[in-house]
Amino acid sequence: MTLEIFGIGEPAWRLTFFATIFLSLAVLELLHPRLERLELMRALKARRWFTNLSILVLSSLTLRMIFPAAATGVALFAGAHGYGLLPMLGLPPFVGGILVFVILDFAIWLEHVVFHKVPLFWRIHRVHHADTGLDLTTGLRFHPLEILLSILWKSAVILAIGAPAVSVLIFEIVLNGAAMFNHANLKLPARLDSLLRRLIVTPDMHSIHHSTEPEETGTNYGFSLSIWDRVFSTYRERSETSAGSHADRTCAVSQPMACAAALVAAASVSKGRMTRVSICRPGNSADRSRSADPCGTVPAKRDLSPASVRNHPCGS
Repeated sequence: MTLEIFGIGEPAWRLTFFATIFLSLAVLELLHPRLERLELMRALKARRWFTNLSILVLSSLTLRMIFPAAATGVALFAGAHGYGLLPMLGLPPFVGGILVFVILDFAIWLEHVVFHKVPLFWRIHRVHHADTGLDLTTGLRFHPLEILLSILWKSAVILAIGAPAVSVLIFEIVLNGAAMFNHANLKLPARLDSLLRRLIVTPDMHSIHHSTEPEETGTNYGFSLSIWDRVFSTYRERSETSAGSHADRTCAVSQPMACAAALVAAASVSKGRMTRVSICRPGNSADRSRSADPCGTVPAKRDLSPASVRNHPCGS
């Protein structure tokens, strides 16, 4: 079963919105970057983008091969057989669509919490947190197995509530766009950020979740709506561990190999000069020069042997 809207198939709708949102955010990141660090610039950025987009392609192909109908196919199946709660309630389509969005968004929030709290699932999810930078492509970087587990969970929820296929497609397009937006290296005016995060997750809000500090990683789980973190007391307004009000946005928790790669890249960029390079701590160039970052401020000529990297705080 496939979904068509105005004679246009579901894949075309997905691809159109994905390309539009991706290109728009890519331009905005260039014009209004939130952070300006080595891993978010030039060759290192290109390397990260190649890796992240390669993971996206692999995950997408895996999903299509194993679960070709995806979430909208499950919704069409449920609708054809009258499964779920919503058909029994007889709600107007608009009201039902809003309810579907809220329920599915909570389901994704809960899934995200579980992937952090259960060690086996964290081993899968930390592929997402292993990115040495944080920008819109980080929001596309998920292990194929995590994508498969996510679609199984979403499918169970869709069957239980009897979500209409169109509502599911709208939710998935918004979720995909929100993931790119809240991971984007995009600077929003403080007032706008404060206003938006009352309802949705902003880049500054979600950056705290990508901190190297466990107590910060265990906060701000939302992807689209910010209300769940507020309701369940997992919301954090700002980082308490980094300069200013910004969270550490790279060098993921328990990711020594990712941090080692960032250290090696930084050393190569310095071309042998005895400079200090901040990999993990946000801020402007002045902040970086005086940062006490335990995860990435290193002399460019430091020993980067495996033993040395293991002894570095980023590799602990």
